[in-house]
Amino acid sequence: MTPEAIKSLIESGEADRVEVTRSTDNTDKFREAICSFSNDMAGRGLPGYLVIGVDENDPAFRLPITDRLLQQFASYRSDGQIMPLPVLNVAKFPHPDGGGDLLVVEVTPHDMPPVRFKGRVHIRVGPRKDTASESEERVLTERRASNFPTFDATPCPEGDLKRMDLETFRQTYRPQAIAEEVIAENHRDVKEQLAALRFYNLKRDCPTNAGMLVFAYDPLDLFPGAKVQFVQFDGQELSDAPAAEKSFSGNLITVLSELDSFLKGRFTQKPVPVSELREQAVFDYPPEAIRELLMNAVLHRDYQSTSPVRFYQFTDRIEIQNPGGLYGEASRENFPKVNAYRNPIIAEAMHVLGYVNRFGRGIARAGRALAENGSPEAQFQFETNHFLAMIPKHPLR
Repeated sequence: MTPEAIKSLIESGEADRVEVTRSTDNTDKFREAICSFSNDMAGRGLPGYLVIGVDENDPAFRLPITDRLLQQFASYRSDGQIMPLPVLNVAKFPHPDGGGDLLVVEVTPHDMPPVRFKGRVHIRVGPRKDTASESEERVLTERRASNFPTFDATPCPEGDLKRMDLETFRQTYRPQAIAEEVIAENHRDVKEQLAALRFYNLKRDCPTNAGMLVFAYDPLDLFPGAKVQFVQFDGQELSDAPAAEKSFSGNLITVLSELDSFLKGRFTQKPVPVSELREQAVFDYPPEAIRELLMNAVLHRDYQSTSPVRFYQFTDRIEIQNPGGLYGEASRENFPKVNAYRNPIIAEAMHVLGYVNRFGRGIARAGRALAENGSPEAQFQFETNHFLAMIPKHPLR
C-alpha cells in the first residue's frame, strides 16, 4: 500500500471499511473495529482498515510508530479475545502528508462469521457501529453456512440434537462464550444458538462435526479415533509390559476435564542436589509442559483418522502422538513460529472452556516449563500422517 492509497482510503468516505484514530491505548475500541471488519456486514468482500496515527481535527498530528506498538496490534490476532481468530496484517507506512508514519491494520473479511469480541458480534454498516441484532447475526450465520473450509465446520448429517448434551451447552458453555446481556435478550431457539457458535448448520438442519465432537454424549461411532489412549510402560520400549492403562473418551468437554484431573498430582517434585550445599525440587516431567503438549495434540489432531491421541509414558521419556501432520502454512522450517488451525472451531471451544490461554503459544509454554524445571528440550517429529512430541525425563530423576 502506498501513501497515496492510504490517503485515498482515508478520504474515500467508505465508513464501513475505514476507521482512523490517534489513540494507541483504547484496546477495546481497536478489537471492536477488527471484529466489525471481520464480520463485513455490508458484504463487500473487501478488507477493512484501522489506521492509527491520524487526528482528523489536527492535520499536523504525528505519532511515533514503534516496534512495541506494532507488536501490540499484531497480538490482537491470537490473544483469544476475538473469536474465531481474525485474519489481519499489521504494518507501518509513511504518512501520506509526510513527516512521520502510520500504523495500518488490514483486516480480511472472515469466512466463518459471526466473529465476536467479549461475546458480542460487532458490525458496521456505513457510519453506524453497533452490536448486531438477531436478524443481522442471522445474516452472518447464513453467509457462513455456504463455506465449509475445515472438517469441524462441515455439517454432520448423522448428528442429532437428541444425541447432544444441550444442558451442558446452556449451563456451562454458552455463558462463557456469550455476553450475559446478550443471553438475557436472546429469543432464538437452541438450533440458532448452536449455529451462532458454529456447532449447528441451519441450512442442512444438522449439527456440525464440531458440535458433535464437543457436545455429543458418545461421538465415537461417528469419530472412532476421538479419544486419548494412555499407557505407562515398565521399560523403554513398546514391547515392554504395560504397568498402567487408561482411555479417555466421550465428548471433548468430558475428555478435556478428565485429562486435566488425571494430570493433577501425577507428576511430583523431588529434591535433587545441584551442588554440595544446595538442593532443588524438580519434576520428573513438569506438569505444565505435559498439559500444554496434550492439549496441543487434542486441538490439532485429524479427527477423520481412526487413530487415537497416544499418550505413552516410558521409564525414560513421555511420547505424545496425534494423527495428522503439520497443517496449512506450518512446515518443518517454520515450526513452531508459524501455526495453522486444522480445527478452528474446536480451538475456539477449548479457549472458551479455559484449556487454551493464548493461541500459537502452547509449544513455547511447554518449552519454558521444561527449561524452568532444568529438563532437556522436547523433541518433535513430523510425518505426513502424524505429529510426535517426545519429552525426556529429568536426568536427575
